[in-house]
Amino acid sequence: MKKLVPDPPFTAPRRLRDPELDAANASLLLSLHDQKQPLLAQLQETRSQPFGLQDAQQRPLFAVQAGVNAEEALMHVSLLLKCAEEVSDEITEQGSGIERGLIWSMVHSVEMARAVVDALLDGVRTSR
Repeated sequence: MKKLVPDPPFTAPRRLRDPELDAANASLLLSLHDQKQPLLAQLQETRSQPFGLQDAQQRPLFAVQAGVNAEEALMHVSLLLKCAEEVSDEITEQGSGIERGLIWSMVHSVEMARAVVDALLDGVRTSR
């Protein structure tokens, strides 16, 4: 049987990803795979880190305390991200137009960040 319509010309698939990014990811995955102990166990405890507003003498009102282990710090980060997610959800309902899209973008970014933290914590819990 004769084809009435010829095949379209062959075009090589485009690479949508950056080769440098692929190489960096491969290197990172290789080094993580070769670790003797879990990455979370290798993290050091927190150092004191002031943040936020300062009083009249330029002393910070708030600070991350020194000596908190990485797992506890990540658990707190997850809680903070959950709070930010819930607040953002509420604000989204009040927004309109471009504001609403920007807020949704922030909500999804916070959700993704929390998912990464939770996945790290779940990985530590299942490896024990």
